[in-house]
Formats: sequence, C-alpha cells, structure tokens
Amino acid sequence: MSGRKSEILAFSLVSGINVAMVRLADIWDSIGIMEDQRVERMQTVKKHIEGLLNQMISEEEYLKRRIGNDITTFQKQLEILSQEMSMEPFEFEEGLTVLQTEKSLRLQVEALEKERSGRLEELRSLQRQDEDLCQELNASVYYVPAGSLPTHAELQELRGHVQSLSEEKRSRVVVFSGLREDIRLVMGQMGHEPETSLEEDAVCDDADIFLLTHENINALQLLLCQLEMKRKSLTALREELEAKAVCLWRRLECPEQEQREFHHNLHGTLSDQITQWQIELDGLSMLQKARLEEVTEKIRLELVEAWDRCMFSPKQRESFNIYFCSGNLTEELLSRHDEELLQVKTFYEKARPLLETVEMWNKNWVLFQDFEKKASDPNRFSNRGGTLLKEAKERVRVQKLLPKLEEELKTRVEAWEKEYGTVFLVWGQRATDYITSQLEEHQQQRGKEKNERMTKKGENTLLKAQSKRSQTGVTGGMTPSKTRKTPNQTMVRTNSFSWASPSGTSLSVSVKSTPSSQKKNRTLDVSSRTPLQEFSSAKKHTEISGYSVFTSTLSKKGSRDAVLNSRAKDVL
Repeated sequence: MSGRKSEILAFSLVSGINVAMVRLADIWDSIGIMEDQRVERMQTVKKHIEGLLNQMISEEEYLKRRIGNDITTFQKQLEILSQEMSMEPFEFEEGLTVLQTEKSLRLQVEALEKERSGRLEELRSLQRQDEDLCQELNASVYYVPAGSLPTHAELQELRGHVQSLSEEKRSRVVVFSGLREDIRLVMGQMGHEPETSLEEDAVCDDADIFLLTHENINALQLLLCQLEMKRKSLTALREELEAKAVCLWRRLECPEQEQREFHHNLHGTLSDQITQWQIELDGLSMLQKARLEEVTEKIRLELVEAWDRCMFSPKQRESFNIYFCSGNLTEELLSRHDEELLQVKTFYEKARPLLETVEMWNKNWVLFQDFEKKASDPNRFSNRGGTLLKEAKERVRVQKLLPKLEEELKTRVEAWEKEYGTVFLVWGQRATDYITSQLEEHQQQRGKEKNERMTKKGENTLLKAQSKRSQTGVTGGMTPSKTRKTPNQTMVRTNSFSWASPSGTSLSVSVKSTPSSQKKNRTLDVSSRTPLQEFSSAKKHTEISGYSVFTSTLSKKGSRDAVLNSRAKDVL
C-alpha cells in the first residue's frame, strides 16, 4: 500500500512538472518570447529542477551513508559493551531494513550504556563506603581492577563486603562504647583523673575520636584491665586500713556509736575513703601510743588465741618468745606483735579446712570418751525418758564419723604438704601422729584404770575372805550353804572390743553384760578368784585387736554377748 502511495505521489510529481511546463509555455507564448529565449528559459528550469533533485538525492545518499556508519558504530559499541559487561554478543533479527537495524542497534546501545553508567555509579558509591569503613576499621579495601567494569557478581560481592564491614563497625561501636563506659565507671569509682592521652581520649565525649581498630580496642581493654587492677589494689588497701582501724577500735575499746558515725560519714571515691581511713588510723595510732602497755597486753591475748586456733605447739611459739615476754614496751615491739598476729591469721585462713576438720574430730572424740564414761555410770539406767535410745543413736553416729574424719584429714594433709612443701603440724605433731597419740593415750588410760580397778577389787575380795573366816571362827565354823543374792552381789561378766584407727592404733573398749542375759550355770563366784587372777583377766581385756574387728563391733546396735551395764564388774 505504501508502495502505491509513493508511485502515485511520483506520478503526480511528474504530472505537476508537465503541467507547470505547459503553463510556462503558454505564458511565454502570451508574452511573445522567442524560441531561443524559450529554450534558454527551459534549460534554466531544467537546471533548477535537476539541481534541486540532485541536492535532494545527495542528502538522501548522505543519510544512507550516515545510517550505515551508525550501524557500524553501534555494532562496534555493542561488541565493546558486551565484552566490558561480560555479556553475550548482540544478535540481529532477520528481515530488518537499514533504518530498523539502526534503530534496534541504537536502542540496544542506549540500554547498555545506561546499565554501564548504573554499574559505574554503584561501584563508585560502594567503593566510597568501603574506603570509609576500611579506614575506620583498619581493614583491607575490596579490590576492583582499575578501568574495568564490574560484573553483577562482583558488585554483589562488593555489596556483601560493605555490609559485613558495616556489621563489624556496629559490633565494634558496641564494644567501644562498653569499654569507654566501663573505664569512666572505674575511674569515677577510684576518683582517678586522666593522666595519659589515651585516658583522656577514653573519657572524652566525642564518639568519633577513636578509630574502630583492633589496636584501639586492645589498647582500651588493656587500659581497663590496668584500671581494674588499680581499683582492686585500692580496694585491698582500703580493706587493710579498715581492718587495722577495726582492730584498734577493738583494742582501744572505742565506743560503738563513734564507729557507726564514722561508717555513716564514710563517702566519696576509693581514694577519698582511703584518705578518711588513713586519717582515722593515724588518730587511733596516736591513741595507741598513749596506751601502749594496755594495747600490748590485749594484742598478746589475741596472739595466744590465734596460736590456739592454729593449734601451735609451745615449740612453734618459741621463736616469738623473745618479743612476747619482753617488758620493754615500744612501738617497734607492738609492730612485731602486729606482724606475728597477721602471719598467724594468714596461716589460719589458708589452713582453715584442715583445722576445722581436726576440731571436728576432737569434738567427736570427746563425745566418744563421754559415752564411755556414761557406760560406767550406774545411774544411767534409771532414766526412762528415751535418753538411752538417743545416746545409742548418737554413739553410732560418732563411731561412724570418726574414721571418716580421719580419712578426710589424711587426704587434706597430703594435699597441703604437696602444695606448700611443709609438714602440717597439730600441737607440734603431724596430724595423723596426733590422732594416733590421742588413741594410744586413751588406750593407756583405759588400761591404767582397769588395772587400778582390778587391784582394788582383789583387795576387797581378800578383805571379804578374811572377814568371813573371822566370822566363821566366832560362830563355831558354821557356813551357810546358800545365801540369797542381792542386787549388789550379782555376778556379771565383761565383753571387750577395740577400735583401730586408719593410722594403725587400736583402742580397746570394755562392754559389761548383766546377769539377766547369762545362764545360771555360767555364774562364777567372785570370792573364789585371787588378785593375781583378776589382774590376768584385766590384762587379757587390754589386748589390741584389728581395725576391721573394732569397726564391725562398734557398728552393732546390740548383742547378747555385749550388754552394756555400768554396774557390772569385770570378770572372766
């Protein structure tokens, strides 16, 4: 259809020229222009028309050439852009005219140019952010080759890099803020003024004064650690001054009202409190000088109590006797006492678990001895209020606890001696030797008491025999064949058992049985025994048996062969 229009338009153009020429000829005829002039004029018209057409043709040919050149240029640009942007080469559609090809190439070039510009702009923006973050964090800049256009993948990696740096910055800001707040807090608690440029920068309100680098973080952490150590040192100094002041308050018997008022008025930073305690301590020291003799006597009493708590033997105290017994009361002598008291208290704090274990063993050992004494008390069965049952339960508990305490003490002593490289002494003896000596001493005391009891019993038997012979002689030698037994004449026997400690020492314990638990045919006549036989019987009872036998015997709550009767006498 378009072709027909152009043909019609061309035909009308030719027709128009023909009509125009005819009209010119008419005009020339009417004017009377001759043929020569008419030819000349016709040539002029022809020349003019041909010139105009030629000009138009030239312009159209130039347009054609320009379009061709543009197509070539666009093709080259597309090829370059495709390479720079790592894209596939542009493919032409088939059947396109020159103008359509030029337009398609031009639009494609414009699109790629726009995308290229967008990538470059985003690259510059990300690079600026990356440079700023890397400068603040002292990190490496993301490498992008100079003069190259980043691909989508490279831009994505750069975005991720910038995002990770931003997150790192936020986390470091939190760390920086926390460190600076802690530093301000510690310095405020101590009353410490900034002395170095780092301390000044740490307490400065300008948040951007520090670069968020690992080196600066480490520097602030080190500064905080140093300040905390200094605070700890000042706290220890304050506590030391307070302890000395409290000790002097107690020695000098200062009124509690004054002490409360001082504590109430105590305020400010650590440095201020140390100054206040130092002033108070200086005043108490002056007062102590005026009351030197009284204070010395009190500190000596404290020292004796401390020695006793640590279970020091006289030999361990000898090294300080030169000062303890000195009558030349001076401040230097008092200072010596303070140093010794401090050393003893320090030792007590280190050895507290061991000393408490020994003290616990001593208390239960005393209970064990008390139970033995109660076992020989003839009045113990007169109480029917459940006392005997409670006593039996407590005795079983003590018997089980003593070996455990010995084992625990042995383990702790071994650990102590391994850690400090010194022997742990209890009243001048090793802990295990001390327990052994206590058990042996108790065993010897038991044997001595039993021997005395047997000797006295033999003497009473002899006196009774002599008295009976005397009475027999007076009454004509008549001896009653049977006598009625009274409670005081009851025949009994004694069972014995022993307890061996883990240290190897055994302890013998005698348990007496009542006649109600024995058969009549096992009753013996005490009067028929001699003192020598009694002594031999006592000797048999003091023999030491093994630890397992002792512990198993103690664990029994009751037995026919081990009846407790404090009124029974020791016989075979």
